[in-house]
Amino acid sequence: MDYCVVLITAPKGKEPKKLAELLLKKKLCACVNIIPSVVSFFWWQARIDRAAESLLLVKTKKSHLPRLIKAVKAAHSYSVCEVIALPIIAGNKDYLDWIDAETKKG
Repeated sequence: MDYCVVLITAPKGKEPKKLAELLLKKKLCACVNIIPSVVSFFWWQARIDRAAESLLLVKTKKSHLPRLIKAVKAAHSYSVCEVIALPIIAGNKDYLDWIDAETKKG
């Protein structure tokens, strides 16, 4: 089974919690950590911009990524939202088994 951590940025406020609850209710992930305050610097419309955001760290299985990305894009307020998956190359087997158990119906 392949596992990954998905990074999602969202505007500070209520949206990060709504995204986390959506993904959990759909069983597309087992856990979401919300880092409430990050400052992002990025290129947007031919200039460097910045935004106060929250960062979601989502633990899931690689097989759920297409549905997870689709769900985030449908619910996210950004026209181009960050959804980046990083592989988990190793970890506590009990924790990885828990991810499996919590996302079986996803």
